[in-house]
Amino acid sequence: DINLSFVCDLEKKILKNSEYNYQTFLAKDLDDKDLDKFDVKATKPETLLINGLSLFLSDTTKLNVKIVNKDVVLFKAIDQEKNYSESGIINRKSGELVHEITRNVKSENSEKDISFYSCRKRNTNV
Repeated sequence: DINLSFVCDLEKKILKNSEYNYQTFLAKDLDDKDLDKFDVKATKPETLLINGLSLFLSDTTKLNVKIVNKDVVLFKAIDQEKNYSESGIINRKSGELVHEITRNVKSENSEKDISFYSCRKRNTNV
């Protein structure tokens, strides 16, 4: 069982869309926010809860790929139309988090946002 809470700082984002072709932007050049509270809760064998990253991933019915081991947590969710997906992987030791959003999956002009975060364990003592 896993019950982790992180604070994550956005480091960079890579965008692929009609305007950018896998162009990298540093956090200081973006309006995107850091993650004040990113939670990962896992209960064997199949429950995985991801909160604080996106509303889409917070809906557990959409998570269709879940891999949890002692080093990494990998998750992927896709909408019912299979045209929007989000995935992520967090390295529990290093605190590296990669979050990928893909829009218009079925289209030749799919769009991607790939965000890279540096996370540290959040103190739960208030």
